[in-house]
Amino acid sequence: MQRFHIDVIKGKGSYFQLGQTAGKLFRETPLYQTHLKRRAKSKKSYHLDMNKAEHHIKHFAPGLWDELQGLSTKLNWGFEEVVHEYSGWQQDWIKSGCSVLMKDGYFARNYDYHPKTYEGRLMIWQPETGYASIGVAGRMIGRIDGMNEKGLCVGFHFVNRKNPGEGFTCSVIARFLLDSCSSTDEAVEMLKKIPHRHAFNYTLYDASGNRAVVEASALGVAVRQQSNDYACTNHFETPEKLNENRYQLTESKTRLQSIFDQSGQAETPLEAFYRFNDPAYRIFKKNYGSWSGTIHTVVYDPIHMKVLFGAGENAVPLEINFKDWLSGERYPVTKIFGEVDTNEQFSHVNRSS
Repeated sequence: MQRFHIDVIKGKGSYFQLGQTAGKLFRETPLYQTHLKRRAKSKKSYHLDMNKAEHHIKHFAPGLWDELQGLSTKLNWGFEEVVHEYSGWQQDWIKSGCSVLMKDGYFARNYDYHPKTYEGRLMIWQPETGYASIGVAGRMIGRIDGMNEKGLCVGFHFVNRKNPGEGFTCSVIARFLLDSCSSTDEAVEMLKKIPHRHAFNYTLYDASGNRAVVEASALGVAVRQQSNDYACTNHFETPEKLNENRYQLTESKTRLQSIFDQSGQAETPLEAFYRFNDPAYRIFKKNYGSWSGTIHTVVYDPIHMKVLFGAGENAVPLEINFKDWLSGERYPVTKIFGEVDTNEQFSHVNRSS
């Protein structure tokens, strides 16, 4: 078993100040050295059009441009380097898993990926402009999943990386939605306008119970909001987008059926957490070496503004009252610990400690 932790990082202030906070704390982690080494590869892997990146970011979530500037001051990188590495504009995304169940007032999600890419930062973030949110960081300013102060919950699910387009990657798109949209309907409309680099499902659920699965890629966007669109894994289902799926869909479809099978027993957020987090229910995945092992389980409750969070498998869920934190109450937890069944290494964990 591999033991790891997730840092709980809280911040309030301007976007620039939040960027400084994130940058200062990031420099103190082992993952910073990994990202420094990654820069040489990143420079060769994709081109940055600074003007296009600025135009799109300022259109969809303008505060993030200031957050990137604040980040630059604490990382001691040039601003263009920070935008190139963390803006999400034309970056690549390796295949991953991820599962979601949206019903009965909650949004339950497993994040499945490779440990070495995991940043291990749960951000509880309140900018002066834009919506406050709670969610796990990805690509520094991005979010792997999250819920904002209006109760909008957002997740994403990898489908394919063939035929990439000129656009943003999933984690930064999730951040756009959390910072700028108050409802599922608003998020759907934004996803229709955002340029997408890769093929992903985006799952959306809000405090009114309105939900959607948005199948998005460089080739276009399709929206699913039928009665049975309350669960999602890693394939498109809209007929006109089926040709964008990978060839091997058996595992994704089997896992989706497992979610449907368990959904009748998951009547509360806590019951949903245990069914997603216990491998016995066949939703939690252990394929870490294949970039699709479950790293964290989270259940967002947009009605009561609470979160159940667990690291690794068979975790004891930690409850976070996001509403109370927004009202000024302290949240003293700084680290969440868990274990996963793999020998793969987490880059953000200090092996010498």
